[in-house]
Amino acid sequence: MFGCSEEPAIKGKDGKKQLIVGFSQIGAESSWRTAETESIRSEAKARNIELKFSDAQQKQENQIKALNAFIAQGVDAIILAPVVETGWEPVLRNAKKRNIPVILVDRGVKVSDESLYTTLVGTDFVLEGRLAAEWVVEKTGGKANIVELEGTPGSSAAIDRQKGFSEIIAKHPNLKVIQSQTGEFTRAKGKEVMEAFLKSSTNKIDLVFAHNDDMALGAIQAIEEAGQKPGEDIIIISIDGVKGAFEAMVAGKLNCTVECNPLLGPVAFDAVERAVAGETVEKRIMIEDKVFDQSVAKELIGGRKY
Repeated sequence: MFGCSEEPAIKGKDGKKQLIVGFSQIGAESSWRTAETESIRSEAKARNIELKFSDAQQKQENQIKALNAFIAQGVDAIILAPVVETGWEPVLRNAKKRNIPVILVDRGVKVSDESLYTTLVGTDFVLEGRLAAEWVVEKTGGKANIVELEGTPGSSAAIDRQKGFSEIIAKHPNLKVIQSQTGEFTRAKGKEVMEAFLKSSTNKIDLVFAHNDDMALGAIQAIEEAGQKPGEDIIIISIDGVKGAFEAMVAGKLNCTVECNPLLGPVAFDAVERAVAGETVEKRIMIEDKVFDQSVAKELIGGRKY
């Protein structure tokens, strides 16, 4: 009969040949985030996995509520894209007590016991920051006044991208970050912050480093409205590699984007299935990043999936 102890673990807790997975997503603050959600949803459908989806609307408390609900419902596994790094231990301990594996996607957490989550599937945010800074060094000859549009405060993406960028910039004394403020990973906030930078800066702004493409696209709007030419008067580099960034590069308004691939569904569900089956899963599963500038944008834009 269904549900007997001989049934393989990969079959759902109700005995049916279908896994039930809870997915707590941060929100829909960017086209990157939307692409990630679609990747996970479509992969669940392709594998006949029942996906319970929760949009946290940028709030950790909503994610914690969703996770506790998933646990109470007895899901087989949880996929979590954490909005910030800290504050997860109680709910993750709750999941561990119920033997529910938690797969982190794209962002990490800081916990005292790393066994509280199974694996992190994502890219190397520190490396992305370094790659952006290396491009800046080459593009500017090591001399520029830089403004930085930071991501969500407390998020691993914002912390690590800034860390990687700063590591390289610090080696070049004529590269100076003259202003830095959060744009919360959104286009609207990126535009608002860039407007403030343009009005308040006493120094000429040579370059914008945005922690994601959406903030860069907002900054482009602000620069244009201020009567300057983005991509010419002010150099702009961002991170994510979404199609909108490629369109901006083709138009000459964005100079470079560092890819952060959001199509994590296949790799995430590979990890889910291995964890539910009792197999060992490596603690970090990395997705490779690439750097794209205007010279290749037109050639590659047709093949972008996000």
